Amino acid sequence: MSPRTANTAVAVHPLLAERWSPRSFDAARTISDEELVSLLEAARWAPSAFNSQPWRFLVGRRGDSTYERIFGALGTTNRRWAGNSSLLVAAVAGERQDDGTPLYGAAYDTGLAVAQLSVQAHALGLHTHQMGGFDRDRLRTSLGVPDGYQPQSVTAIGSLAAADLLPPDLRDRETATRERRPLAETFFAEQWGTPLPVRHDG
Repeated sequence: MSPRTANTAVAVHPLLAERWSPRSFDAARTISDEELVSLLEAARWAPSAFNSQPWRFLVGRRGDSTYERIFGALGTTNRRWAGNSSLLVAAVAGERQDDGTPLYGAAYDTGLAVAQLSVQAHALGLHTHQMGGFDRDRLRTSLGVPDGYQPQSVTAIGSLAAADLLPPDLRDRETATRERRPLAETFFAEQWGTPLPVRHDG
């Protein structure tokens, strides 16, 4: 177990317990084509309502123009650290099917695809950090996202670097204790607010 392993009530798979979102990435690390395709396949095979697959991804490798345009759309705080990641991947959700029928679960399904990409990255020894802090209009314009598609997130992907490389305020966040809301405050039965009656050690 690493110091960043989640303190779960009962054991969960290490790929989940050890996944976390760093800000310090190795600026020298590159992602091979095989690694990249592995990440993309993990996202491609995510579940979706009626197999609608509403997700589209804009993939930038550090140094190419796609990466620079995605980076330019990031918020100020995210630009302080994300530029050392090997990849920047923008996830976009289609709002309608080909026949015009609304895809009400498109954002949810796209989130599932990003989650699978993130777990696959961890299986490859990589790390991911998903971001909501970016200018959606700028990303849409600079990368030609058509009407009917909504940018959802940007994910930085790469290899972990030392927390000491970050500015002091970000370093503190990088090394802070990982926390989550307790089970009893998250999972309910009978009615809202009534904890699910399960036995556990946590």
